[in-house]
Amino acid sequence: MLKAFTNAEKSPDTGSLRVNGVLIDDDAIAAETASHPDEADPGFAARRALVLRELLTQQARAKGLLDDGAAIDDATIDRLLDMECPMPEPTEAECRRYYSANASKFRSPDIVHARHILFALTEGVAMSRLRARAEEVRRDLARHPDKFDALARSLSNCPSGKVGGNLGQLTRGESVIEFDKALFDTRQTGLLPGLVRTRHGFHIVLIERRLDGAELPFEAVSQRIEQYLRDYVSHKAIQQYLTLLVSRAKVQGVSLDVPHGPLLQ
Repeated sequence: MLKAFTNAEKSPDTGSLRVNGVLIDDDAIAAETASHPDEADPGFAARRALVLRELLTQQARAKGLLDDGAAIDDATIDRLLDMECPMPEPTEAECRRYYSANASKFRSPDIVHARHILFALTEGVAMSRLRARAEEVRRDLARHPDKFDALARSLSNCPSGKVGGNLGQLTRGESVIEFDKALFDTRQTGLLPGLVRTRHGFHIVLIERRLDGAELPFEAVSQRIEQYLRDYVSHKAIQQYLTLLVSRAKVQGVSLDVPHGPLLQ
C-alpha cells in the first residue's frame, strides 16, 4: 500500500537481515514470505516489508508511542503517520481547479437501449453450425427488422427472449466486456452489422437508441474530488516519509533502492 523511492545502502538480498543493528530472524522472514505469494520475488517482498515495519517500530518508540519490546500494530502506525505526516485539507479552490482540468472525467454514464437474440454455446452443438444459424437469422432480420420481437421470443437462449430480447437501459460495465464494446465503442444504432461473440455464445444485437451522458456540475462531484485529493496528498506524504526513514537507516540483507517498489503491505 505504501510506496517510495528508497536510498538505503546496497546489500545482497540474502544473509542476515538487520535494521539499524536490530536482527530480524529467519523465522520471521519465512513467515512473512508466505504472505506474499503473488509477488514476483516473495522473499524480497518479505524482507522489504519487514524492514519498513521495523523502521516504523523504531520511530514509534522514539516518539513515545510504543513501549520497548512491544510489537507495532496498525493503529500505532496510523498514530505515527498522523504525527509525522500532517495532511493539509484540500481547499475548495484546489478542488475547483482539479474539476476544471478534468471535467471530462465527471460525466453521467452513456445509456444504450438494446435488444438481443442469444444463440448460446452448449455442449454437443458445433460452434460453426451455431454461428451459421445465427448469421442466417441476422441476415433475415436485416431484410425484415419488424420480425425481431418474434424471433427473439422463439429463438433466444436468454431470459430476455420472453420480452422480445429487450435488455432495457444499459451502461458501460453492466455486461461482459465483449458485449460492452459492441454497445459503447460505436455510435451506430439499429441492427449491428455482425454477430457479437461473447463467452455465452453469439448475439444478434439491435440498438434502439442512445442517450449521451452529460457533464456533472461541480457541486455533484465536489466530495469525490476532495477525497481523491486528500488520498493523493496522503500517499505522496507517506512515500516521502518512508523514503526519509530508509535513507537514514543502516539496512543489511536487502537492497531498497528500487524506485516505486511497494514497501509496506
